[in-house]
Amino acid sequence: MLSGCFSSATPASSSSPTSASSTPHEGWSVVALGDSVPRGTQCGCTPYPDLTASYLTASDRREVKATNDAVGGFTSADVLRQLRSDSDVVSDVANADVVEIEIGANDVAYSGSCGTSVACYQPMVSSTERNLDQIVARVHQLTAGRPIQLILLDYWSVWLGGRYADAEGPVYVGAVTSVTNQVNTVIKRTAVDTDSDYVDLRAIFKGPDYDSDETPYLASDGDHPNAAGHQKIAAAMVDLIRQRLH
Repeated sequence: MLSGCFSSATPASSSSPTSASSTPHEGWSVVALGDSVPRGTQCGCTPYPDLTASYLTASDRREVKATNDAVGGFTSADVLRQLRSDSDVVSDVANADVVEIEIGANDVAYSGSCGTSVACYQPMVSSTERNLDQIVARVHQLTAGRPIQLILLDYWSVWLGGRYADAEGPVYVGAVTSVTNQVNTVIKRTAVDTDSDYVDLRAIFKGPDYDSDETPYLASDGDHPNAAGHQKIAAAMVDLIRQRLH
């Protein structure tokens, strides 16, 4: 386990019953669920789920396959629906060794009706928590009877980040920080409560004290990771997965 619990990419429990086996079978599979971040939107690059598989294949000398079932614009309700009714996704998850889930930002997407009123987004945060609980439960149901590693990732910012957020003014920055805190708290709490692993992308992009500028890791829309951002996420994922494998 990394020092500084949950500082970046850390197992929620070193004895998790859902951790990957130390001797995974050949044809090992990583499946990604979530929104436009794992999908690789606005990057024009290889997104982190695919990079994770490539890095593991190169370092461990075994073929690791990535299946990217993330969809741009998806909310937590959409992922839950996928896991209940999309036969291809159900099959992918049922045969996965690692399941990566990053979802929640679109649940609290900036809206003209709420603007920078943090309280206005609270019902969406509560809904995200309920859905995420059910998403994790459904993954366990689909993979019952064999070990997997379930990893939940959060966000550096659920709206614009870095200099793009700064350009919107201090009220916007304060609101997005508060809403991001709420969403990330839900994701971290769900990981702890379900013995899942947790990746703190805010620490990875902004440093352990959340005080560095994440702009170098953002695409030109200010909202999604660029190639450097995806590489940074993938490196953290590989470190976390290899802790479970070895």
